[in-house]
Amino acid sequence: MGGCEGSRWRLPNSEREETTSEPQAPLLDRQSAHWKNAVGFWLLGLCNNFSYVVMLSAAHDILRHERASGNQSHVDPSPMPIPHNSSSRFDCNSVSTAAVLLADILPTLLIKLLAPLGLHLLPYSPRVLLSGVCSAGSFVLVAFSHSVSISLCGVVLASISSGLGEVTFLSLTAFYPRAVISWWSSGTGGAGLLGALSYLGLTQAGLSPQHTLLSMLGIPALLLASYFLLLTSPESQDPGGEDEADTGARQPLIGTETSELKPGSSWNLSLQERWTVFKGLLCYIIPLVLVYFAEYFINQGLFELLFFRNTSLSHAQQYRWYQMLYQAGVFTSRSSLRCCRIRFIWVLALLQCLNLAFLLADVLLTFLPSIYMVFLIILYEGLLGGAAYVNTFHNIALETNDQHREFAMAAACISDTLGISLSGVLALPLHDFLCSLP
Repeated sequence: MGGCEGSRWRLPNSEREETTSEPQAPLLDRQSAHWKNAVGFWLLGLCNNFSYVVMLSAAHDILRHERASGNQSHVDPSPMPIPHNSSSRFDCNSVSTAAVLLADILPTLLIKLLAPLGLHLLPYSPRVLLSGVCSAGSFVLVAFSHSVSISLCGVVLASISSGLGEVTFLSLTAFYPRAVISWWSSGTGGAGLLGALSYLGLTQAGLSPQHTLLSMLGIPALLLASYFLLLTSPESQDPGGEDEADTGARQPLIGTETSELKPGSSWNLSLQERWTVFKGLLCYIIPLVLVYFAEYFINQGLFELLFFRNTSLSHAQQYRWYQMLYQAGVFTSRSSLRCCRIRFIWVLALLQCLNLAFLLADVLLTFLPSIYMVFLIILYEGLLGGAAYVNTFHNIALETNDQHREFAMAAACISDTLGISLSGVLALPLHDFLCSLP
């Protein structure tokens, strides 16, 4: 771990020479560009993950009710509950919330698997436009859906938006100072907190799930505005821009040569070079896969089953609180890179797996007396997951040279998605088994 450190921004050599004669104006321009990029990447992280998080927070509602539009007189406006297993002590939906997780993550997994092969053929701007359109479409489709299957199609759109955006923006960080990785990660954590909290708050205040989703249509517009109006041109950036401590810690995974960077330049690597870079990333990819497998097995496999009857909160409200507290932990740790840096991600993977084992034991044996103890464990779970994410990509940025960084960031972002997908696949049969117990 590292302590809190200040940051210094390096200028390209040509700009350093210019500052010797007119230091004040370039310095102000540099500071302005720094803050525009910092805020821009924070907002991009926020908006990119927002629809994904909201769909997971709404998973219980999506499965429990089929939507009905009050504006159409021929439709019964009362919600139609999906059958429950009333004989089970878990108050189960007939379908696990892991079904929503799979709809929310499998398209992302497909995008990330294909990204290293050909996504670079599509320029950054069209990718961002497509991501924004899919995000808006997801809110509209789920809000006006009258069936679970249509709602899940809306969830798929949210997944496409999130996956395409994450690959795009993480690759783009290769052309900006490395500090933007921290801002991006903090924004994605903010999406988790604000997305879960806004859905919880608006539904608790009495707004219907349909109107809650429609109220969030400004998020895709903010995504597009942040990219097209706020970010400065990547050609004018120095992607090095790192602290001296970071410079000393760098141990390139492959090669040491540098060249002039342009978006898409990493994709000129040969297949052998890409494979060599990917093998060097496995020491980070495998622990991050384990972290996300454990935490999403908890979130979408166990949250619904951690049901306390001795509380004033309904089952749906308990689920929303679990999601909100988890996202609060993620946001806190994803925003902590300037104060706490972790190199050994496998330690976080071990701790997260212990969390999974403990909560699974509680689901089976019900030994925790209070929901507030579960609240604390879920907050801790979020802290571990967020710390693993931000430190993984920070370490990769340090340990890859400039020529390979764009490819490395795009390749490594499959880690969380793969772990989440595996957890969803295993959570479905677990749900059916536990809900069959008397």
